[in-house]
Amino acid sequence: MKISSYQPDQSGLAYSVGTTLDRFIKLKQSDFPFASGELSQLLRDIALASKIVNRETNRAGLSNIGGAFGQTNVQGEEQQKLDVIANIRFIRALSKGGEVCAIVSEEEDAVIDLNNKSGKYVVAIDPLDGSSNIDVNISIGTIFSIYRRKTPVGSPILEEDIMQQGTEQVASGYVLYGSSTMLVYTTGFGVNGFTYEHSLGEFFLSHPMIKAPESGSIYSINEGTQEDWNPGIKEYIDDCKVKKYSARYIGSLVADFHRNLLKGGIYIYPATKKNPNGKLRLMYEANALAFIAEQAGAVATDGNKRILEIQPTSLHQRTPLLIGSKNMVAEALQFSNKTEFSTN
Repeated sequence: MKISSYQPDQSGLAYSVGTTLDRFIKLKQSDFPFASGELSQLLRDIALASKIVNRETNRAGLSNIGGAFGQTNVQGEEQQKLDVIANIRFIRALSKGGEVCAIVSEEEDAVIDLNNKSGKYVVAIDPLDGSSNIDVNISIGTIFSIYRRKTPVGSPILEEDIMQQGTEQVASGYVLYGSSTMLVYTTGFGVNGFTYEHSLGEFFLSHPMIKAPESGSIYSINEGTQEDWNPGIKEYIDDCKVKKYSARYIGSLVADFHRNLLKGGIYIYPATKKNPNGKLRLMYEANALAFIAEQAGAVATDGNKRILEIQPTSLHQRTPLLIGSKNMVAEALQFSNKTEFSTN
């Protein structure tokens, strides 16, 4: 019997398809010796649910799942049909996986206790960000945060398990459903991005160790609300225009954040007279993206305090958000903090 040693292909006939998300997770599992594989499986569960949601979003124009569902969520926002579908898909995947004991979702009023006594993790999730863009075929996304529970496994879920600062996250990420579908996540050891290959049904590593540029020339803000801004924010945006920066605002937080993370820029959703506490949700939007931003060398603040250090006091707590390239955020703060802001 003839035996030969394996030699990597040198012919160039079969190109490498790269590293799959599953293989990457396995390779990085040693970063979390305390997790015993549960965190890795949890990330796989999220990836699986995102593949299903990706399929649904791609079929939205053909299968009568676009448009409003006819109900509002706890924020008083009209739910879209895909909001409801995405919420069901992620909750189902997380409950069946066995690693999660509780879920906080934008679409649910209360904490979802999965009654899983062996679950070690709490997940906070916005199942479908930017859902108002579904019907016009503009990029939307999913945002998630993962925390380790504080109380002993097997005991009832308590408030301390849920109301954790962003600094306590063990992982966070987002999925962007756009011209291609990407999953970007961090476990505190840098940020990596994976692009979905439809024909193989796998996410492949496409953006290893993402680093945000320290400066940029893109600003993202809804200028339709400028009459309600802090005067300092107005001055900063005026300065951006003088410098001929590019205004880019999609209206999907994930899409705007993703572009600025890669190209260099700042995303601002400020406090306004109508929403003095901001509008974005701390636990399942701002915290997740702030963790990613900091791991990529960017910055996230509410205008006065680091986002990750804000102590949540309610499930659907809102916050202002300035996030992006660190030099741009620093400059925006110089403008916004030199003027007083009245909510009257």
